[in-house]
Amino acid sequence: MASSKPLARFWEWGKTIVCVGRNYAEHAREMRAAIPTEPVFFLKPSSAYLREGSPIVRPAYCRDLHHEVELGVVIGKTAQGVSEEAAMEHVAGYALCLDMTARDTQEECKQKGLPWTRAKGFRTSCPVSDFVPKERVPDPHRLKLWLKVNGELRQEGDTSGMIFSVPAIISYLSRILTLQEGDLILTGTPKGVAAVQGGDEIEAGVQGVLSMRFRVEEEQK
Repeated sequence: MASSKPLARFWEWGKTIVCVGRNYAEHAREMRAAIPTEPVFFLKPSSAYLREGSPIVRPAYCRDLHHEVELGVVIGKTAQGVSEEAAMEHVAGYALCLDMTARDTQEECKQKGLPWTRAKGFRTSCPVSDFVPKERVPDPHRLKLWLKVNGELRQEGDTSGMIFSVPAIISYLSRILTLQEGDLILTGTPKGVAAVQGGDEIEAGVQGVLSMRFRVEEEQK
């Protein structure tokens, strides 16, 4: 039976956010990290979702907040142990997303061998655009992503540069997790990640598809 919930408002469902890390070789190199041989992923809580019109809030414990622009894949039906060949049947559409990262906190966690949740899962750490039905995106591997801060271009990359394709990611994740309708997968960021400060304005887009804009604010101590 089809869901009675409007899939275009998936961020209201309280669903899982799965983030794939180091999925662009140049970004892995700029982070001085090894290029993965299989997808590396982590989770964000649903409270990380942020819609346009509300500010990105830098946590009080963070001194170095970075932007990461990513293509998001919205799951349209349950995927469990699916093959790469069948994976796209489980895609409802796409969204542009930001994986906001408390970089200094992440480095501290890495050094101590701790999970990255404080660095990646804080409130407002996953700004999302409007939903884009998959019919509007014939090939998710031929999209140009870009991000500007205060009008200055910071990130620009093509999804053809992903190490692991969308079907490969869905197939891999579905062997570990049960992906459900409304879940969101962030597919990694191209190079050019950098810091933002309170008062900065971030604008990001998928060329020829959509764009979005967010302001950064500091958390009040």
